[in-house]
Formats: sequence, C-alpha cells, structure tokens
Amino acid sequence: MAKRTSNRVKPTETELKEKLVNLNRVAKVTKGGRTFSFAAIVVVGDGNGTVGHGLGKARDVSEAISKAVDDAKKNLIKVPIYKGTIPHEQKGKYGAGKVLIKPAADGTGVIAGGAMRAVLEIAGVHNVLAKSQGSSNPHNVVKATIDALTKLRSPMLVAKQRGIDLEKVFNG
Repeated sequence: MAKRTSNRVKPTETELKEKLVNLNRVAKVTKGGRTFSFAAIVVVGDGNGTVGHGLGKARDVSEAISKAVDDAKKNLIKVPIYKGTIPHEQKGKYGAGKVLIKPAADGTGVIAGGAMRAVLEIAGVHNVLAKSQGSSNPHNVVKATIDALTKLRSPMLVAKQRGIDLEKVFNG
C-alpha cells in the first residue's frame, strides 16, 4: 500500500468553532477531604473539513475547557468532504471504542450518537450515517471517530492514483 500522506493541519488563523463533548467531575480523596477537579473533552473545527479533539484538566470548569481547546488546536486533521458527506464507508477504532461511518444522501442529516455527532458536525459533514459499537466512553468514541475520519481517502486522490476521472471512481 502507498505511504499514507499526513493530513494534519496547522492551527492557522481560520475561525475555529469549539464544542464541549463531555465534562467530568473527578474527586481526589486526601486527608483533608475530597479535592474536586474537572476533565473536559472538546472538539474544534472550522465546519469545512478541519477537526481536532483535546482534553483539559483543571480545578475549575472554564480553565479545563480552555486547556482542552488549546490541546484540540494542536491535534487538527483535514477530512475529505465530498458533496456534504464522506467519500466512502469507514470503520474507526480506539481502545474498546469502535465506530462505523457511512456516506448518506443529501437531506439525511447527521445521524449519530452524542460524542460522534459533535465531531462530525464540527468537521462540516452534513449527511452521514454513523453507529458507535463497543464502548460508549466519550474519550474512546471521539478518538475512534477521529481515527475513522483520518483513514478517509479523498475521491480526487483515488482518481489520481488509479489514473481515471472522478466520475468513474463513483460509477465504475
């Protein structure tokens, strides 16, 4: 198989939207009682094929979210979007979290569960069928979804590699 080109994106000055996927309050028991802190999972994207995820931990909610956003901006990837959907069916896996994403016809909308929905909407995918199989842990589901989106190949790239025109990729 040909060497996979990296589809990482530098956090340029494009307008990135952010979406909180999960906020978890965790307690550390010390001799003085319980110390509470927060862990936030955030996805950021421009709604046009760029998406990233991040985790932030802090004593207060707003600081945890801002740390997560900073982390997410360091992990941006480019997703090939073709006519508002993904180019082909793809499976993703991270830990026990497994996801399946399928292209859908125009007007279908984003049919996906909580953590997957956030990632797909922020990425700019408008029509997609998605199923989360295995773990429902938001950490693993988000990372499995990003894994599936990373594995997607652009139709233009496939046509170029096969030496055929773009219409033949979908019809042939």
